[in-house]
Amino acid sequence: MATTPSADHFIEQIIKDDLKADYQESELCFRFPPEPNGLLHIGHASAICLNFGLGEKYNAPVNLRFDDTNPIKEEDQYVQSIKKDVEWLGFKWAKECYASDYFQQLYEWAVHMIKNGDAYVDSQTSEAIAEQKGTPTEAGTESPYRDRPVEENLALFEAMKNGETEPKKNVLRAKISMGAKNMLMRDPVMYRCLHESHHRTGNEWKIYPMYDWAHGQSDYIEQITHSFCTLEFQPHRELYNWFLKKLPSSDQRKPKQREFARRNLSHTLVSKRKLAELVDKGYVDSWDDPRMPTIAGMRRRGFTPASIRNFADAIGIGKRENIIDVSRLEFCVREDLNKVADRAMAVLDPLKVVITNYPEDKVEWIETENNPEDENAGTHQVPFSRELYIEKADFREEANRKFFRLKLGKEVRLKSGYIIKANDVVKDNDGNITEVHCTYDEDSRSGSGTEAALRKVKGTLHWVSAAHALEAEVRLYDRLFIHENPVKDAKESFLESVNPESLKVTTALIEPNLKDAEVGKTYQFQRIGYFCVDRDSTEEKRVFNRTVTLRDNWRKK
Repeated sequence: MATTPSADHFIEQIIKDDLKADYQESELCFRFPPEPNGLLHIGHASAICLNFGLGEKYNAPVNLRFDDTNPIKEEDQYVQSIKKDVEWLGFKWAKECYASDYFQQLYEWAVHMIKNGDAYVDSQTSEAIAEQKGTPTEAGTESPYRDRPVEENLALFEAMKNGETEPKKNVLRAKISMGAKNMLMRDPVMYRCLHESHHRTGNEWKIYPMYDWAHGQSDYIEQITHSFCTLEFQPHRELYNWFLKKLPSSDQRKPKQREFARRNLSHTLVSKRKLAELVDKGYVDSWDDPRMPTIAGMRRRGFTPASIRNFADAIGIGKRENIIDVSRLEFCVREDLNKVADRAMAVLDPLKVVITNYPEDKVEWIETENNPEDENAGTHQVPFSRELYIEKADFREEANRKFFRLKLGKEVRLKSGYIIKANDVVKDNDGNITEVHCTYDEDSRSGSGTEAALRKVKGTLHWVSAAHALEAEVRLYDRLFIHENPVKDAKESFLESVNPESLKVTTALIEPNLKDAEVGKTYQFQRIGYFCVDRDSTEEKRVFNRTVTLRDNWRKK
């Protein structure tokens, strides 16, 4: 079940006030309106959780509407990826809509505005129009075409629609005021000529509506009650309402635009242009690279839908923009994976351990819990034998009293197995330790109920059986940027902030139970972190992506 927004955030208070004054609860309707020109990212996830969460709370429909008014950048592959992301997050939309569904209606309403003297065709260049806009402190200059006769405007606009006008030659502008304090109100462009094929309408249209003209009218057609946008659209609200007032009179209610602050994530970028640059210049492999803040990238890395929803709920909805530390997202991921991820053992930097008093030909199958947090998760068996591998970092010849792992003359417990004691080491010609020779307490096997099994030792290590372990490629992902604000903190380019150690690849040894691990399944490698099976896995070799470490080690680094 998806997590709904907190009951006391200001957006919900707006809805409550509107229910008292303007609407019945049964009339509420929300929407999520992405442009299909790229993959969704963590910022979109917050907006998805807000709108669909409100829909769940009020039992109100939520439309998924694609703002597909720019055929140059939009493709059906992005439509499909967006649908997949919304579904993966656990939400269902009431209607699948497209701004392109309304092209004919938008055109007819534009004709209505021309007839009423509220719109005109401007034949100036885009550069000239921009120059005439003025400044925030100086009024703009009216176009020489502003007072064209209605019939001439209608003929020119029809010619634009029929493809008889060269691209970029004419635009349709709303006639408002070139002296307006809000520069968006200074005769904004409503339509431009584009002789480009659209992903849904093909070559049917030669003109395409601008966002400000299409957005509010689409909300009106779908009878959306509340159109929630981020703060950068606050200046657009005046134009949003102006356009709605110019529609033909109707008893249908008008939607309301309201804004909330974007929640920026530290050590992250969500600019599509900058993310594209990371891909194009090879800093990451793809748009769904596990280091990317796209929903597809987070899914591939092993983040869960619940963790993202919980994160969105935890940071809430605000009126001021701020930066949320990425560690809060990582905490939500750890918290959820601790509940749902099966446990397994893997050794990333192996050191051989030989238990000299253990029979050479003996193999025991030790039963271990899949997840101690879930009593219904079941168990699986791991092989235990004379020769094992542990992490190199878990052994020292000599160490101080605070080192609770394996050292000469001291004991540790092998996870779910026996207590062992290190006696001596084998070294190569360069003095590197290649083996640790140990003895084990035969009566100390975990769960056996013996007195030796209940004996307390301070260290517990994970391990794998040397004869049974499988090789796996492990990709150790870390934060993509070293600076909290990659754009602001870099001296010149945000690319300077790219973390050169955001990916390390190693060959690990894993328990045989992971041989057939399914792509997308996440495990806790005990004492190491959470890892997800990557799509690059083959029958011969599994590939695991590190989702997050068990603890936040970034601050220490």
